[in-house]
Amino acid sequence: MGKASVEVVDFGVTKYGEKAKKYILNGAGGVVLEVSDYGGKVVRLFTPDRSGAMKDVVVGFDDPSGWDSGDPYWGCIIGRYGNRIANGVFTMDGKEYKLPALNNAPAGIGCNLHGGKRGWDAYVWDAEPFVDGDDVGVVFTHTSPDGDEGFPGEVKVKVTYTLTAGNVWRVDYEAVPDKKTPINMTQHVYFNFKGESGGTIEDHILTIDSSKVTPVDPGQIPTGEIAPVEGTPFDFRKGMRIGERINEKNEQLEYGRGYDHNWILDKGVMAGGAGGLVRAGKLVCPLNGRALEVWTTEPCLQVYTSNWSDWNQTAKGGEHLSFRCGIALETQHAPDSPNKPQWPTTFVEAGATYRTTTEFRFFTEGPSDK
Repeated sequence: MGKASVEVVDFGVTKYGEKAKKYILNGAGGVVLEVSDYGGKVVRLFTPDRSGAMKDVVVGFDDPSGWDSGDPYWGCIIGRYGNRIANGVFTMDGKEYKLPALNNAPAGIGCNLHGGKRGWDAYVWDAEPFVDGDDVGVVFTHTSPDGDEGFPGEVKVKVTYTLTAGNVWRVDYEAVPDKKTPINMTQHVYFNFKGESGGTIEDHILTIDSSKVTPVDPGQIPTGEIAPVEGTPFDFRKGMRIGERINEKNEQLEYGRGYDHNWILDKGVMAGGAGGLVRAGKLVCPLNGRALEVWTTEPCLQVYTSNWSDWNQTAKGGEHLSFRCGIALETQHAPDSPNKPQWPTTFVEAGATYRTTTEFRFFTEGPSDK
């Protein structure tokens, strides 16, 4: 076991003229996590394979210019509201609120996505690194003003990244609004356990601890239905290669060009669970043994297999971003919850504390026969 430490280096200037820093978290267990105060972005994440060889296993860029040229939120803190709000409109206590609505679906239907035109991912946050025994991390803080991207209320936000000696990356979210407002935060890191230049993630084996999904319309907005995964390409309860059924003729898969859907966790509060950390799923690369489990206090898991990452962009080291080059495992409440009163609420009362935790637990395992 090594000694936990943190290094701070310059990371460049954003398109908004803000100077960014990068924090290199050297975990006592061997994992190394590089993150920026620019939206909490994960720049690099080095984990060992079954032979001990280290490799960067997240998709991203070398400096802010990559993110600023247009990206699908690689490795960012997402807020004020993660995922989609239909038509960029919701009603709260009898008042309608209009948010920026972007064309974000094959059908060209508008929605508010990940907080709007400039969500919390696009700001440089205040940051305080720390070393606490064998734990190392960064505390990020940000204040979102009243009316930010159309959302009501000022919100004071704190997100803490902690890397433990057990190779767990824990993300603790806290937010306190001064007016009632919807909040739904997540982390949008994309994993590829073969490395960023390793090709697609279709050979990775995914397990999702869920027997139900929320089907979407052509604009990728949940219809309000809750559907069983049994007998569908969305059944990952026993673990399945991601590419096994991703190209099947299926209306839901066609809407997103692959997986971009919300699963209701069987032990989460939306399924009647009591709360607390529950396992959301597991991801394994059978080629090299790199693996993780996702644990969360959130009720749902949105899985996105980077189905639109086939434009002409280059990532770290000049590598081209290929189709399905990473998988995002986004813990959160269900999309469009502000317009689905039958689902667990995402409205946070004035002065109340929104609080949630997600853990990415890294490890290795032996060869797989799948």
